[in-house]
Amino acid sequence: MASRKRRSATSFVERHDLWSGAQAAAAADVERQVKKNKLELVRFSFADQHGVLRGKTVIASEAAHLMRAGVHMTTTLLAKDTSHHSVFPVFTAGGGLAMPEMQGGADFVMVADPATFHVLPWAEKTGWLLCDIYFTNGKPVPFSTRALYRAALARLARAGFDYWAGLEVEFHLFKLENPRLAPADATWPPEAPEVTLLTQGYQYLTESRFDQLAPALKPLRRGIEALGLPLRSLEVELGPSQCEFTFGPQSGLAAADTMILFRSAVKQIARRNGYLASFMCRPALPNIFSSGWHLHQSLIDRRLKTNAFVSGSGEGLSAIGLGYLAGLLAHARGGAAFATPTINGYKRYRPYSLAPDRAIWGRDNRGVMVRVLGQPGDASTHLENRVGEPAANPYLYMASQIYAGLDGIARKLAPGRSADTPYETKAEPLPASLEEAVAALRTDRCFAESFGESFVNYFAHIKNAEIERFYKEAREQTEATAWEQKEYFDMF
Repeated sequence: MASRKRRSATSFVERHDLWSGAQAAAAADVERQVKKNKLELVRFSFADQHGVLRGKTVIASEAAHLMRAGVHMTTTLLAKDTSHHSVFPVFTAGGGLAMPEMQGGADFVMVADPATFHVLPWAEKTGWLLCDIYFTNGKPVPFSTRALYRAALARLARAGFDYWAGLEVEFHLFKLENPRLAPADATWPPEAPEVTLLTQGYQYLTESRFDQLAPALKPLRRGIEALGLPLRSLEVELGPSQCEFTFGPQSGLAAADTMILFRSAVKQIARRNGYLASFMCRPALPNIFSSGWHLHQSLIDRRLKTNAFVSGSGEGLSAIGLGYLAGLLAHARGGAAFATPTINGYKRYRPYSLAPDRAIWGRDNRGVMVRVLGQPGDASTHLENRVGEPAANPYLYMASQIYAGLDGIARKLAPGRSADTPYETKAEPLPASLEEAVAALRTDRCFAESFGESFVNYFAHIKNAEIERFYKEAREQTEATAWEQKEYFDMF
């Protein structure tokens, strides 16, 4: 009966049984919202290997059909580094990946997750859908980072836990002076736009600096709130033209989806209002400070519906929490490739800078890699990993946290003592470069077994292509280079 139903199915989604009942119901609701809001366009997007949204925009009258039929894209998109160059020989046998589905720039299919539908408040009569990706034969694309994160969540669920995460994201907001649209500036990658500051900085969390930023932050705040994202606060950071948005905790897939939509929304809204928002860690501009992404996380016991990190003892963390924390530290070097996946991000790992430079933890200490928050018995007890950069792909970053934490729990690892002097405590240093992080990732068996050898090799190949281009064009420096500015400033 099931095989007969598949043969008679008319859509890609039905033939390959890609939606749950809840998603099918959500799809019907999307159709109603498209009509109710008199939408004219719907954007179908997927998050690529870098966490950058790519996709196609369709006429609203086609959206219902294409939600079920899928939207076709070229597999070369999965072969690109941060310069948008294909770094695999896609026209050779197996597309350079020993996969016939990747050969010759063949198609893959974006399948909408109807539960992610939003009406974009900044784009006139436009809807948006986040998609999962499949080959035309119905097989999941093994390089789908959203699918990889979903697999990590499934493993965590089998261990009896759900993942709970809150976002604390720093970025820069500039006035756009010159978008560099002269033909001579359309190099590959293009010349970085020219900007000026909105504040001079150096007055951390002062009301006067916030008021200077307020007119630029207003459309961003309104857009984020209109999307229904759990925005909590808008804060002024120490650096010039630097700010931070924080979000309430969300479960599982929702937290990573929020990060993807947040970054894209901020960049689009800012540009429409004459600003440039950059999630590049350390822009190559005078006196600019590095930005970080602090990931707050805990585990929820699926049976008890309680925070599994809560402890009644003086340790401040339960045995589960201590094991999870120890796993994060044990895999910090390999995990850095996912938490800080750009060449530029490693310029942030400096001592005495409110950023970590070694794999240590501490209780409520902002100089460590992992900060433990919560007193014994506190239901909000959680870990704050301060290692990430704002340009990280959230699906890979969060999946790597889960796999490292689960390994620590399984092996009953101990995190050692709290570091009260984080820049003087002896501990394993974080990688000093992306090259060093990728090398560490290649030797980390936990990640190879969890993500799969083929994905780790794929990811490392893309990152190594980025590294090779950097060394061809720029010398190793402690400050950000013009190469990095072209590569990352407007992409992230």
